[in-house]
Formats: sequence, structure tokens, C-alpha cells
Amino acid sequence: MSDMLHSDQLRGHLCVVVGAGASGRSAARLLARLGASVRFLEKNAQAVSDAFREEAATAGYDLRLGEHGPADFAGADMVVLSPGIRAAGLADCLAACPGAQVLSELELASWFVAEPVIAVTGSNGKTTTVMLVSHLLEAAGNKVFTGGNIGTPLSEYVLSGDTADVVVLEVSSFQLQLTRTFRPRVAVLLNFAPNHLDWHETLDEYLDAKLRIFAAQRPDDLAIVPEELRQTLAGRAFTKAQTTWFTATGRFACRRLIGAHNHHDMEAAFLAAAPFGVTEEMAKAAFDTFVPAPHRLQVIGEKGGVLFVDDSKATTVAAMEAAIRSFERPVRLLCGGVFKGGDLAALLPLMREKVAGVGLFGASREVFEAAWAGALPLFHEPTLEAAMMRLYAEARPGDVVLLSPATASFDLYDGYKARGRDFQRVFADLPRKTASQAGETA
Repeated sequence: MSDMLHSDQLRGHLCVVVGAGASGRSAARLLARLGASVRFLEKNAQAVSDAFREEAATAGYDLRLGEHGPADFAGADMVVLSPGIRAAGLADCLAACPGAQVLSELELASWFVAEPVIAVTGSNGKTTTVMLVSHLLEAAGNKVFTGGNIGTPLSEYVLSGDTADVVVLEVSSFQLQLTRTFRPRVAVLLNFAPNHLDWHETLDEYLDAKLRIFAAQRPDDLAIVPEELRQTLAGRAFTKAQTTWFTATGRFACRRLIGAHNHHDMEAAFLAAAPFGVTEEMAKAAFDTFVPAPHRLQVIGEKGGVLFVDDSKATTVAAMEAAIRSFERPVRLLCGGVFKGGDLAALLPLMREKVAGVGLFGASREVFEAAWAGALPLFHEPTLEAAMMRLYAEARPGDVVLLSPATASFDLYDGYKARGRDFQRVFADLPRKTASQAGETA
């Protein structure tokens, strides 16, 4: 792969990178390696570390911090937008470089990847499924690079000069919307539910972005699509690849993965890995040793007969619904934060059946109360800790206190991981209920 990179490929070209997140920084490094002149834009000066400022100075980037305008894009031949930055929101700026190619870091890096790619997208379950796919492939003896939206940008793999047997990527709608030639050998769409409607203008735009994972595939590639979307996609020429429609079969199990939705994800993971030598028997054995990422229906422990589960990664209504359905015991639900859209009222039948009480915390109180107030016990506290302690006080032995917020975390935390860690900290500090206290709540 290193033979595909040389410093003359983009010599004489001006490339503008917008956004100083991990993918933006990696894209800049790759562009510099290709000989381009790099202009790096970041609105939030506080988001740029001293280490990156030093890197930018050493590499010769034209680093511009603060609000940007058309002059910052003038003369650009290429514009790389970080995930979450809408091209439509930069229309005035992009008008200053009408001939520039506008793309994502994923698209840029994919030009230099010759190895077969398995790419996974969906509204929920992407990270767990990507980890499952990589685990299966490694169990079969493959050397695997795992990255994309899950952590390490694809550009870092390209720059490393390393060569994997298979590249496994988690890809988001943000990344896919600005792809044109990105071509996975196997592309997986896990599911589709309202999400990121604070970013995508319409649900159709969000679906179109997800379907771009299949757009450049060829007839000898494989598209894996959930059976539940067959009717939605009927008559829509979304791929030229061979298409496998899938649903959970129940043939796979993992003792560390709770809930029916994980059977669905295991089925998709096996179908994606099967073309690379993974048999059903190998998959069953490998699933048994799989350890999921934290904050995804992660069982933290039990106190006073009450189980505590950290599902902080559940940032959508659909993810919260899947979490609630995972338990056969009464749920005490912790939720709240920056609401991204979805139909909370539609969950009322499930809530009445499964949920003994709801503790809201942080932002979006009015959204949850409008949907659920009066239908089931519900209260609001300003912090997760206060809401969690109150739920614990009300809980009975056999209940589960479930953090599954259905929201982004940026009202109170830096991200879902910080929110999950706080949940785990509060759990560690909770006193164990005495026998009399347990009896009082029983």
C-alpha cells in the first residue's frame, strides 16, 4: 500500500480540511504525505491542542482558528469535511472554490486501500457488530484492521504502511454522505430508525446517506440488509451487489450480550465474515469468547438485589427500546440529555409493560414529560447521580436500574463514555440496602 503513496500526487494542489477532530487531523497528515498544501480550519480554538499546533507548524499547515468565511476556501482544489460538518451549512464558503471536490476523510483514505473492506452502518449496534466481525475474522486466522467511526481513522491505516488481510470499518451517515467511490467488498446495513434528525434535514436524507454504503459496489460484492427493510427499499435500485436479506435466526449466542437485538447483530456479523473463511461452527465458538465494548448493556453489578446496567451508548429512542426489551425483570429507567428525535409516545405500551419508574436527568425534560407524564411514575433531577440514587431508593429486589438515555450526552458530559463512567462511579458509592430497607421497598 505504501507504493500507492507518493509526494507528487497532489503537489501544487491546495486542500482545505475543516474540523480538528481525529478524522480531520488524519486527513491532513495523509494530504501532506501526498504533497498537497494543507489549509486547516477549526472554529473552536480551544479544541486544538498544543501538540497539534506544533504538528501543524512542523508540517507547514496553514492553521486558521476561529470563524471561517469564503476567503478561507478561496483557491481550494479539495475540501475535506470532518463528520458532523454539513456541506450545506458551508454553501457560501464553498462558492469561493466552485471547482473543488468536497469529500470525507473516509472517501479520501479509501482511494489508497487495496485490501477487501467490510463496512458496517446502521442507526444502532454498529460498534458491537464491527467488533464481532473482527473477532470472527481473527478467530479464523485473519490479520484485521478495525477502525473508521469506531476509533482509528482509515487514513491512519493508510499512513501506517501496514497490510491487513481484511479492513473492517464502522461508518456513519456523516461519513457516507460525502463518499462517491468508497466500495466495500461487504457492506452491512444493520437497521434504520430516526436518528441525527438534529443534523439531517429529513428522514429520507438520513436513509439516502446510509444507503451510500452500497452505491459503489459491484456485482461480485455483497450487500447485507435487514429483512425488515425489504418493503421500504422495494423498487429502489440501491446496489448492484449480491443482496442477502437477514434476520435473527437464534443460532448464535453470547453470554456477554444481552437482548434479542444482539442476536440480530451476531447474524449480520457472521454473514459478513463468512466470505473470509468463517464457518458457522467457528462463529459459535468465537461468539462464546467475545467481550463487548463498555457502555453497551454492560452489567455493572448488583446491590440489594438490584441489578445495574450501563447502556450509556444508547443515544437514540430505538436503542433505548431495544435495551428495555432485553430484560424480563422490572426496569427502573434513567434517561435524559440532548434529544435527537424519535417517537417517545409510541413506546408507551412497552413502558407500561416493562418499566416500573423513570428517572429523568439533565436536558430535554419537557420532551420526555410530554410523552410519558401521567402514564407511569416519572420524576426529574438535575444530575444523573441524584436521579440514580432516587431510583435505587425506590427499587425492589429483582429490579434493574438501567441507564439507557435515548439522548446525546453533551448537556452534562463530554460524551457517552463520560456519562457511563459517572454511572459506574455512583454505583460503586451506593450503600448496600439493609434487609429492613429491602423489605420496605418490597
